[in-house]
This record gives sequence, C-alpha cells and structure tokens, in this order.
Amino acid sequence: MKKTSTRLADGRELLYYDAADDRDRDAHDPRPLTPVATTSEVRRDVLLDEYVAIASHRQDRTYLPPTDACPLCPSREGHRSEIPAADYDVAVFENRFPSLAGDSGRCEVVCFTSDHHSSFADLTEEQAALVLEAWTDRTAELSRLPSVEQVFCFENRGAEIGVTLGHPHGQIYGYPYVTPRTARMLDALRAHAEAHPEAPAGRAVNLFDQVVARERADGSRIVLDTGHWVAFVPYAAHWPYEVHLYPARRVPDLRDLDDAARAEFPAVYLELLRRFDRIFGPDQPPTPYIAAWHQAPVRHPLRGEFALHLELFTIRRTSGKLKVLAGSESGMGAFINDVSPEAAAIRLREVASEK
Repeated sequence: MKKTSTRLADGRELLYYDAADDRDRDAHDPRPLTPVATTSEVRRDVLLDEYVAIASHRQDRTYLPPTDACPLCPSREGHRSEIPAADYDVAVFENRFPSLAGDSGRCEVVCFTSDHHSSFADLTEEQAALVLEAWTDRTAELSRLPSVEQVFCFENRGAEIGVTLGHPHGQIYGYPYVTPRTARMLDALRAHAEAHPEAPAGRAVNLFDQVVARERADGSRIVLDTGHWVAFVPYAAHWPYEVHLYPARRVPDLRDLDDAARAEFPAVYLELLRRFDRIFGPDQPPTPYIAAWHQAPVRHPLRGEFALHLELFTIRRTSGKLKVLAGSESGMGAFINDVSPEAAAIRLREVASEK
C-alpha cells in the first residue's frame, strides 16, 4: 500500500491510498477555493451530560448533485472535483463542511472507489482490504491529535438514511469527547467488572467477552463464524436487521487487529453487506444501512478492556417499509423492535452467498 499526502486548493489535507507502489500522485487542484470557514462549536447538555456539535455552516453543503457534478468522482476536463487525480483507489480528505473542526475535532471523507455507480458490496477483497488499511491509518493519525478523544469510522448508505452524495463513501469523525453510546458501554463494562471481581472457572470477566461467548454458546443468533471473526444479531437488537461483528481476539481499535483477522476481514465484511442487499428479495432496491466501527476512546482508563466491533444495521423493516423512530424512540430513547432477533438471524443465514 502506498500513501500520498497532498493539499487541496483551500489547504485541506488529501490522502491517496493506492494498492500499487508506483502510482504518481502529483495532480494539482486548480480550483479557486477560499479557505474553509466553519462555525463548529461543541456545547454540553447538562441534563443529559452529553455534547452537541453546533455547525450551522453545514446548511450550505452539497446536496444530491447529478452524477456529472459529483464532488467525489475523479476530476476530468470540464469538472474539477474534490479529488484532482484522474483516477484513484481510495481517497481521504478533510470535509469542506465539517461537523467538527479545529479544537473541536476533525471530520474526514473516505471515498472507497472512483466508480460512482459502485457500492462497498461491489468491491473486490483487495479493494476492501485497502479501505481497511485507510481506516487503520486514519485511526492512528487522528488518535495523535490532542483535540481528539475518540475516532469513529462509519458509512451511511441510501437516501433513506439521509445520504447527500450518492458516490460510495464513508466518513471518519475525530470527536473531542467520548460519545454517549461509548460512555454507556464503558459504564456497563466497569459495573460488570466491579460486580464480578472473580469470575467462576471458565467464565469471562470482561463484559464484551461474555456477550460474544454467550452468543456463540446459544447459536440461534449467529450469522457467521469464521474463526477470526464472529457476526451475530444481538439478543436485544434495536433495529429490524442488525448485526454486530467482532474479531475473535478482543482488541481496543483497528490498529491492534492481528494479521489473521486483517486478512480475513474483507471476505467476511463483503459477505455481510451482500446478504443485507438480499434480505428483502431481488426486486427491492439496495438496502439502506449504517455501518459503524466502535473503537475504544484514545485515552480512557478502560481502553484496554473495550472491544473493537462493527455494528451494521438497516432502517428498512420489510419490503417498502421503514423503521421510523416514533415517539418512544425519539422522545424517550426507548426502542421497540418489529422483528425478533432470532428471525432476523435466520433470514441473514438464508441469504448466504452460494459457494
């Protein structure tokens, strides 16, 4: 893998990740861009002890442009995009309309492929492995920033999710705080350890280890288990179709994956994404989803006890119908799921790729 760092016309960083070492990346960005000006600030909600990013400048961000004006496609004559090169494998750049910036963190865009009409599920295993390398490298780099406490790599796919650009891409957020969902996991992790100072023989003390062990022992919600990765529908799934993917060896973030898990990941992840596209049948449009990497906070005392995992879920509950957050979910954060986790797991096993 070859990594090349350069700058866009307004000073934002752009990085190319190429599978071949001989790719020349000296393309100049000729656009007359003015420096990025943001209004990002982070405010604390004292009642919930949560932080909210205020970023009013994002109202002007690009919204569903036509294909020939896509800012994530390679540049060509007559169309200069965010990526000056005529082609690329994987490209990462600072978001021009960031939710977080400066002392309030950092936001980056990750373009998985130069093919506008593709999707992550269409990538080859070699391409998916390169994306994993990019995620890992950005996790390492952002973790070094003093303003970043947690690194979040994720992909939103589908207009139903709220995606504003159709080109296959994801994002990476460097939060200046520990996110609420992670904080709740850490609280549960701590409480479990305090309640079980000495576990019985053969029982896992770490809460994440115990969750994975229980799912493997039960088996009814396992979607796939390859030796180095295990994927299952969680016992108390929030979403109609939701899968959690864990490496067999617990690690705090992407940087710590061993070579075996890293080598096996592309095939495992591509298989899960392709199954998601088959859940609702061949006549349905591509399944909208969110794929979210949960990584340990950079400097938290329980960092070593946290378990890296990916949560993949869709808001589509059945053909032509979405799981819309109603009063209970949006108003009180109390979820009600229309699909049993066991039924979801059965369906996700039924749509496995033919060997």
